[in-house]
Amino acid sequence: MIKAKKSLGQNFLIDKNILEKITNVVDIENKIILEIGPGTGNLTSYILKKKPKKFFVIEKDNELAINLENKFNNQLKIINDDVLRVDETTLAKDKITVFGNLPYNISTEILNKWIINLKDKFWFNSLVLMFQKEVADRIIAESNTSNYGRLSIICNWKLNVKKIIDIKPEAFYPKPKIDSSLLFFYPKKNFIKIKDPNNLEKVTRIFFNQRRKMLKKPYNQLFNGDRRILDKLKIDLNLRPQNLSLDTYYMLALEYEKLGG
Repeated sequence: MIKAKKSLGQNFLIDKNILEKITNVVDIENKIILEIGPGTGNLTSYILKKKPKKFFVIEKDNELAINLENKFNNQLKIINDDVLRVDETTLAKDKITVFGNLPYNISTEILNKWIINLKDKFWFNSLVLMFQKEVADRIIAESNTSNYGRLSIICNWKLNVKKIIDIKPEAFYPKPKIDSSLLFFYPKKNFIKIKDPNNLEKVTRIFFNQRRKMLKKPYNQLFNGDRRILDKLKIDLNLRPQNLSLDTYYMLALEYEKLGG
């Protein structure tokens, strides 16, 4: 029996009802599918039942990659590599539907890589991804809440995000100590065009560096106290970072870009 490796954040999903629910979130038939971290292939089996056109999986663990090769034969293309090193845009000409029970230790890094590197042309149709519940709560958090922060702002910039279900530890082997959540991401038709996404990263990093402090210090650090931007975006410097809306942060990144950020 294959043992889960703690170092790779492995917890294998075994609950059949949950596996079924995941594959019902989007239409899979005749689509190009990418699964991240298939593990022992439980979700992989359910995806194959839905008859995808082409199926890629990225599995870093050598032992699991060999096991998948033996189990599924030529039904899928296995990429035995670290997902952070793979360029997903080169896998197919058509858009891809992505599934993933993301390793909890690098889940935000994976998502950040995909969103920050996104050009105006999306390489995927949708993402159906599982996260630690605490991370998912930060992704879907709205302004004026304690969970709202950099992750909420970056994830909601070009994508719509919807929670599908929360999942208890009992659905996995070995059982994690925390609850998980399944989120569904799909591209927005309209979003504020920021030329260099690193500007959004920088603006949010500086604002949320001291999230309980008022906006005056980070604002002055970035904009040298420029009143025109404050008036234009109707920002009150007595507020705190979590009080500004998503769009305000996107507009701030645009203004920072104009300064040659």
